[in-house]
Amino acid sequence: MDFFMGIKGKDFVVVCSDTRAVHSIISIKQDEDKIVPIDSHKVFCLSGEAGDRVNFSDYIIANVKLYALRNSTSLTTKAVANFTRGELATALRKSPYHCNLLVAGYDESTGPALYWLDYLATLSKINTGGTGYGSYFVLSMFDKLWRPDLTEEEAIELMLKGIEEVKRRLVVAPPHYAIKVVDKNGIRTARVV
Repeated sequence: MDFFMGIKGKDFVVVCSDTRAVHSIISIKQDEDKIVPIDSHKVFCLSGEAGDRVNFSDYIIANVKLYALRNSTSLTTKAVANFTRGELATALRKSPYHCNLLVAGYDESTGPALYWLDYLATLSKINTGGTGYGSYFVLSMFDKLWRPDLTEEEAIELMLKGIEEVKRRLVVAPPHYAIKVVDKNGIRTARVV
């Protein structure tokens, strides 16, 4: 029942995720942060089984930090997305991780970037995207209203419209959402709805 979405603007990326942790039909907690920082300018939005989600993100984050320590430089968002795809592909043939994710980040040289990955290691660079039942209602709206010169305020408003749509139309809609922004200043929480 996880749900997340992301929008890339001209100099930022806005991501949103539900905050509910569930197992089958049981709601375990309502304040789970599924938007995980990779470093100061990159985040994962993760959905899937709780164990896979946490173990996989911890593994990738540890390897990204190790690379930065060994090489005295941090990976770009594109490099993190491709490394993550490679690890998902390798795990797919052994013991797969059942998680879908967005990789959102901001790099000084290339600006904002947003990548979508699924549990089968499919990687796509996108402008808008999402996963979960809520995305069925939101993605078409994002496709219609997104434009390259979108401002941060407009992107957050678009996220709020998406949340409204999910709450209104989805029977099992999550009650709470976190919206975060990644830009040249780093990662910050824009709203908790």
